[in-house]
Amino acid sequence: MNIIRRTLDIDADTDARLREMADERGQEVAAVLAEAVALLDSVVDIAGPDIAEDRRRLDEFRNTRAAVPLNDVKDWVASWGSAKELPRPAARRIG
Repeated sequence: MNIIRRTLDIDADTDARLREMADERGQEVAAVLAEAVALLDSVVDIAGPDIAEDRRRLDEFRNTRAAVPLNDVKDWVASWGSAKELPRPAARRIG
């Protein structure tokens, strides 16, 4: 791995969390940051939003009125890792 030195200004809480994560994993902070960047890259399209896909989904919702209410999603996520983990919520007609 080629090492490049960069200087970043981060707040104290972020620095503390980075160090804590590195300690938990037995890694250097740089390795934790590298993993974080790889994860971000895998879920965020830096090229920009797909407006056509957004439009298609909005049109589909307008036609079907099918969606998953936010509170259903919040309850589902809050249940993760619990003894009573909820199933993934299904879209239903709303509004």
